[in-house]
Amino acid sequence: MHDEYTTIKKKSTAEIKVIGSRFLATAFPIASKHDAEQYLAAVRKEFWDATHNCFAYRMGVEGSQFRFNDDGEPGGSAGKPILASIDKLALTDVLVVVTRYFGGTKLGVGGLVRAYAQAADQALTNAEKLVKYMTQLLVATFPHNQISNVMHVISRHGAQIVDTVYDEEVHVTLEIRLSRVEELRAALVNHTSGNIAFKPSPTQHA
Repeated sequence: MHDEYTTIKKKSTAEIKVIGSRFLATAFPIASKHDAEQYLAAVRKEFWDATHNCFAYRMGVEGSQFRFNDDGEPGGSAGKPILASIDKLALTDVLVVVTRYFGGTKLGVGGLVRAYAQAADQALTNAEKLVKYMTQLLVATFPHNQISNVMHVISRHGAQIVDTVYDEEVHVTLEIRLSRVEELRAALVNHTSGNIAFKPSPTQHA
């Protein structure tokens, strides 16, 4: 199961100049379309006098959500190259905005593709990368005499204890990588001789 993805840790910038035109790239980590819209609005406000503010973003563990925009540049000359820069580094949950100040000389479609890609490449290369995981919260309920066995298994499988409640039985809420859930469940059942029950909670991002 694919539960690992790479994004950037914080905002990153870069600037290049091509035949008089300035290209300022700004990369942001995002968690939603709303994040992307807010950051894009902030860039447009900061560089209100720019000729173009072109952008692309990709989101989701599988990178299935994406959008790009040329903001008045020739079709395919800005947004797509920016998205290609994101994909080249296998990143997701990332927005890149490339702001252009026209320098008086037209660059042609090929020149624009190269310039937007180069600016985006530099901003993303400069960015500190962050590997994240999808995790599952799992509530395990078991008798008090199984505490030692359960804690041993939890430690060995790298699960984190989020909460523990003691009453007639012990209720432990665990967080573990999605790809390791079934392995952990099987080990807990085995080491407690089946004296354990599970209640899954929603999948979440780590």
